Amino acid sequence: MRKLSMDDLNRDSVESFKNKKKIPLVLVLDNVRSLNNVGSVFRTSDAFMVEKIYLCGITGTPPHRDIEKTALGATESVEWEHAADTLELVKRLKEQGYKVGSVEQAENSLKLHEFIPASGQHYALVLGNEVFGVDQEVINISDFVLEIPQFGTKHSLNISVATGVVVWDFLSKSSL
Repeated sequence: MRKLSMDDLNRDSVESFKNKKKIPLVLVLDNVRSLNNVGSVFRTSDAFMVEKIYLCGITGTPPHRDIEKTALGATESVEWEHAADTLELVKRLKEQGYKVGSVEQAENSLKLHEFIPASGQHYALVLGNEVFGVDQEVINISDFVLEIPQFGTKHSLNISVATGVVVWDFLSKSSL
């Protein structure tokens, strides 16, 4: 087996990527502190064709060298917007017809492997602060809480890892 070169991968240009159909998913980052985590979410969103990222509250925004360090240019290909208040944004998304899910450990959460996206439905997944998680008020108005089952001794996953897990799961269960 030979490792593929960049030419072998034949990736789209940024313009071509922007014009492609995306999965019916937006990501909402609720007060994420780490700029490296923000950059990783951009890169994952590019890889798996996420529609848009909302950067809320204190979440850093491009351009910033620490975001670019992990995004590797994905801030140019993935649509994004800053929103001052996560709760207000989530209310607006719900009014626009999005089903909102908070990615969190909570009572009566839906385990990731049990989640089946409805065909034709658009979703918004909220990922929270590295220490405090998703704000409780946001959880309260979410349509569901999605939990990644964990079996080790640690209580949580890094937000960039959690994003990769839930977005890949969403993509693998969706039809483009």
